[in-house]
Amino acid sequence: MQIKPIHQKIFEKAKPFLRTRKNLIHTRIALRYALELLQSDQGDEDIVIPAVLLHDVGWKTIPEELHLTAFGPNPSNPKLAKVHEIEGAKMAEAILSKHQYPPKKVKEICQIIRGHDTRKRAISADDRIVKDADKLWRYSRKGMAIDLERFNVKPAPYLDYLEKVINQWFLTSTAREIAKKEIQKRRTQHFIHIICK
Repeated sequence: MQIKPIHQKIFEKAKPFLRTRKNLIHTRIALRYALELLQSDQGDEDIVIPAVLLHDVGWKTIPEELHLTAFGPNPSNPKLAKVHEIEGAKMAEAILSKHQYPPKKVKEICQIIRGHDTRKRAISADDRIVKDADKLWRYSRKGMAIDLERFNVKPAPYLDYLEKVINQWFLTSTAREIAKKEIQKRRTQHFIHIICK
């Protein structure tokens, strides 16, 4: 997974803020999907990649014991999701500015981060890619394993749910296709796991 040196420097600055809520793993997986989406969907990698690397740094400002109240199947305090976006955009601006990142791109990246979870409609092609890469993580092997454990759900109904929301969640046709393929892989793995027990 090769990214530009400037993006790697941004990632290094982001890492301390991603060591919560398994966000470091999440960010690496979302980055992989973003790079894949950029190959087929029009987007500016100098906006998409930093936005993906920095989109969840704001969770570091929220106490860990409150994280699961903000997202998941039944969030009791969903307003915290907005807090992590607002705080994350501020932190992203500070990190990017330290690297003399182009101000116009910094502004776009921060706009994306400020609504990457709570804003349903995308504000640009780059935002679409970031939103889709962020959600695709749930369909990855590692992402799904983490979610099954933290939400205490069974694989079969969770797979059914993820499959059902594909057309509703994803904004690019490429992401929808990736999600469908990942669902098939997860179902096969789940089936093999049951047989081998």
